[in-house]
Amino acid sequence: MKSRITGLLFFFALLSTSEAFSQRFLMDLVDTTNQMGKGMLSIYERYNRVRISGYIQPQFQFITKKGAETYGGGNFSAQSNNRFMLRRGRLRVDYAHLNEHSDPTSYFVFQFDGTERGVAIRDFWGRFYENKFKIFALTTGMFARPFGYEVNLSSANRETPERGRMSQILMRTERDIGVMLTVTSRKSIRFSQKLKLDVGVFNGQGMSGPMDYDSHKDIIGRFSLKPSKITALGGATISAAVSGYAGGITSQSPVLYRTKVNAGEYAMVRDSSAGNYLKVAPRNYAGADFQISFPNKRGETEFRLEYVRGDQTATFASSETPGVYPVTNGAKDPLYVRNFDGAYFYFLQHLGSLEHQFVLKYDWYDPNKRVSGTEISSARGFNKADLRYDTIGMAYVYIANESLKFTFHYDFVRNEKSALTGFETDAPDDLFTCRVQYNF
Repeated sequence: MKSRITGLLFFFALLSTSEAFSQRFLMDLVDTTNQMGKGMLSIYERYNRVRISGYIQPQFQFITKKGAETYGGGNFSAQSNNRFMLRRGRLRVDYAHLNEHSDPTSYFVFQFDGTERGVAIRDFWGRFYENKFKIFALTTGMFARPFGYEVNLSSANRETPERGRMSQILMRTERDIGVMLTVTSRKSIRFSQKLKLDVGVFNGQGMSGPMDYDSHKDIIGRFSLKPSKITALGGATISAAVSGYAGGITSQSPVLYRTKVNAGEYAMVRDSSAGNYLKVAPRNYAGADFQISFPNKRGETEFRLEYVRGDQTATFASSETPGVYPVTNGAKDPLYVRNFDGAYFYFLQHLGSLEHQFVLKYDWYDPNKRVSGTEISSARGFNKADLRYDTIGMAYVYIANESLKFTFHYDFVRNEKSALTGFETDAPDDLFTCRVQYNF
């Protein structure tokens, strides 16, 4: 028994990474490296390789107009500008199997989310490892897409109440059903072996719909540098990655819309070519992200940034990927293809101790880069789905103990001025959130 425990400790010490980043990243949970590194020994000794964890997030919100639309936890009802809600209530079970050499052979996770709106599956996946070269692992089921940083940032550890508008629109619900190959060394902690490649094939619509509505599959990949301490930068920890998404939606209508020059100006142009039926309309993204954290005497200073651009296929009313194929009065709706870009920047600063933290975030999402301002009009075929949004968020986070956290957050949300009715100026949708998080 003693030799097995020693082997476990050695194995997970090799897998572990910087504490500044390790517990925050959903891809680390999928990879099981840090999750197992923190909890596997206690799982093995006490619970026969099973671990149960969870958290709840009760919160109060106030928005500047009744019935406003928001990406801060869902739209408000028509006669409400404030609400109590249970944003998330998660229960997670992990199970690990080890061989006679204390190497992991398989890992299984399921997680449920229960709120006043119902109960839904969040994670339901398994992973198995090859232990000859200790390089490859394969994950199957429903799990986090391997794209970007914020998409994979755990809601239990994220400093802001929600992911940014771009992250929510492009990767609605964050997770999808598919299979993913992970390539990374589990033998050494040398710098050259801090590289990691995740490549997966997924249905595409994620958890936003009940089933896959076409045969086209999306390929998603992320090549990353794991968190690494750089002595030359005063002990700063850095991580970085590039991500790619090659996918699309099969058109079930003979009509597609794209933003093109028409009569000397950009407009949403109808294309009714016969070849559009069953044609794959693109969802192609490219992104890069970078994080750096500087240690202080009583905490750290951290900067994060991420940029994404590409082509997004959605509907007339929204640039979100539809969860079900859009239908009106029994007829299949046309799809809309837009060229987009977006980014976010974080500044995080501990205030004299690890218990107090200041958060400043700026993000933008431009769903249609080819038009702006008064060019966006209903006469040209555009609507609110083509508007750019810029958001500045400020927060104070107080971590009372390892099981209790308070967040006070305010979002200043600004849409671009346009020729659309109701959006000639900025629509009132600034949002304040007060949240308590309990976890175990």
